[in-house]
Parts: sequence; structure tokens; C-alpha cells
Amino acid sequence: MLLSYLPVLIMVVFVSLVAFAVLFVSSLLRPKNPYPAKLKPWECGLEPIGEANRGQVRIHFFIVAILFIIFDVESLFLFPWAVILNDASISMFVFIEMIIFIAVLAVGLIYAWVKGALDWV
Repeated sequence: MLLSYLPVLIMVVFVSLVAFAVLFVSSLLRPKNPYPAKLKPWECGLEPIGEANRGQVRIHFFIVAILFIIFDVESLFLFPWAVILNDASISMFVFIEMIIFIAVLAVGLIYAWVKGALDWV
């Protein structure tokens, strides 16, 4: 049985060797001339203002990211369910469970919307 994984192992080894070869050749061919202007920090094409450790990050970005992850995981749960939906062995109980699952997530989305978590201001 382990012999059936041999092509995968060969591909992993080959891809790893190619990746290390590309990194090695690029380290040999790249120019090596670090100078002070090249080593300065750069922010979106502008000179940085102040210290880098200001700590002024809006929590709104994290809330949007968490909402994205929640609905991304929801889609992972919905795909297998949608695949077996035409199967005759699926019961009405499973269908109702999935409708309840979608309803709970919809209520959460409406709550986040009402609270202003989705406002991009």
C-alpha cells in the first residue's frame, strides 16, 4: 500500500530540489550592494513618519477578518451537504439542521450589520 504513495514522494522531492536550486542560483546571481538608502523602511511609497511601533491599529479590520473566516468556514460545511443533497438517504432531519445552521449564521450577520461592524468608515 505504501508503494502507491511513491509518485507523490518523488514529486515532493523533485519540487523541493527545484525550489532550493532556484533559491541557490538567485543568491549567486543577485547584486550584493546594500547601501543606507536601500536599507531604510518604506511605507506605501512615502517616507515613514514617526516610529514603527505606534500601536494605532483599528479593531475594525480584525472584526471584518473574523467575519470573513466565519463565513468561509460556513462554506466548508455547506459544500459536502450540497453534494449529498440529491442522495436518497438524506433525511428531512439533516435538511432542517442545515437550514437552522444557515439561519443562525444569518442572524449573526444581521447583528453585525446592525452594530455597524460592516461599515467601512
